[in-house]
Amino acid sequence: MKVIGLTGSIAMGKSETARMFAEAGVPVFDSDAMVHRLYATDGAAVAPLRQAFPQAVRNGAVDRETLSAILAREPERFAELEAIVHPLLRRAEEQFLADHRARGTPIVLLDIPLLFETQRENEVDVIVVVSAPAAIQRARALARPGMTAEKLATILARQMPDAEKRKRADFIVDSSQGLDHARAEVRHILQSLAADA
Repeated sequence: MKVIGLTGSIAMGKSETARMFAEAGVPVFDSDAMVHRLYATDGAAVAPLRQAFPQAVRNGAVDRETLSAILAREPERFAELEAIVHPLLRRAEEQFLADHRARGTPIVLLDIPLLFETQRENEVDVIVVVSAPAAIQRARALARPGMTAEKLATILARQMPDAEKRKRADFIVDSSQGLDHARAEVRHILQSLAADA
């Protein structure tokens, strides 16, 4: 089974690209969606986060906005958050991979926002980086609800520069050329992988 690691900095179009792989029939493990499940009512992250960030848990679920506000004020606490959430994510991901190995699935995709930052490039067979020019990335990010220039600067400071990610990629999907162009690039990647199999 080939494991694709999909990554890209904030607002590069990674989630949209992951959807394109899914439409092409590739099972996708979506880290962001899994974090939403972990933070939801009775999610596995709620109890440990109530201990670490009590004000961020309301009505039995993690309030992401409150948690973001705490981290914006105290960025040094990101490590504390990651120490709680990352092991839970990894367990869910390992289960996903085991299930698909058992089924004989030929290709799966792990959507890993911080693939390089968490030194995980050796855990996947192929790295796909989603990229766009910095001006487009910034405009997309700032159009998101609740995003500010300060918050964006904090996030970007924790991410490897896009140029470095592109250098380390096996394939790059340029998300600035429209959906059809990106979809064609996804098809090309899957054809290349099928030819290598």
